[in-house]
Amino acid sequence: MRMEPVTMSKPEPSVPDKTLETLARNFCREARSYGFTQIDYLRYVNHLLEYSSEEGKADEEEPSAIDLSAGPVTLPAKGEHVTIRAFDPKRDTKVFREWLSDDYGRYFLVARTSGRRADIESFLNNDKHLMGVIELGSDQPIGAVAYLNVDTRRKKAELRKLIGDPACRGTGLAKEATELWIRYGLTTLGLKKIYLNTLNTNFRNVKLNESLGFQVEGILRHEAVVDGEHRDVLRMGLWYDGPAKD
Repeated sequence: MRMEPVTMSKPEPSVPDKTLETLARNFCREARSYGFTQIDYLRYVNHLLEYSSEEGKADEEEPSAIDLSAGPVTLPAKGEHVTIRAFDPKRDTKVFREWLSDDYGRYFLVARTSGRRADIESFLNNDKHLMGVIELGSDQPIGAVAYLNVDTRRKKAELRKLIGDPACRGTGLAKEATELWIRYGLTTLGLKKIYLNTLNTNFRNVKLNESLGFQVEGILRHEAVVDGEHRDVLRMGLWYDGPAKD
């Protein structure tokens, strides 16, 4: 009996090309500082294939979709560990200045399309910007979130987030606070489009944004000049196709 050849179907890609390009460019930038040669890249790919086997996927966390079933989110918005309240200039400006003074926080005020750092007073006094303060426990401020250039007609805004307290970075609090802020934007402000223009294109940052529903929309190469160096700007967006708020 003649056996028909078995045709193996190619697996569908699960990661957008733009995301892969962003990660590759970021890795190559770092790899050059280590003195990578072509053979080193090949060795690295072999390690990637080894660690990405089915056995290595057991402990991976699946991205979570933002749940809007609980209804509108108003301020103060309470999560499991953090609370977001409205920014109070008299109460919060001093600690906000402190958060912006380190290498991590100073990018919060940087204009992504020009690389210029905004003046804090003009930033806080801009009626198109909306600020929130992230608190942990009983009135312990640890960071800030913001919607910049809120466009009420087109129902869109740029999201910024910052964990100002170094002890609270890398703890998962940024994701919880950002999810609360997004839910507030979609259900109370009536936003349909939330976008990010970020200079930080590392894998952890991209993965965090994707887990919150953002998709890579494009890369603006050498778009901003920061500290005399041309930097890429990564654009990610989240589109809400649910009922609009009146």
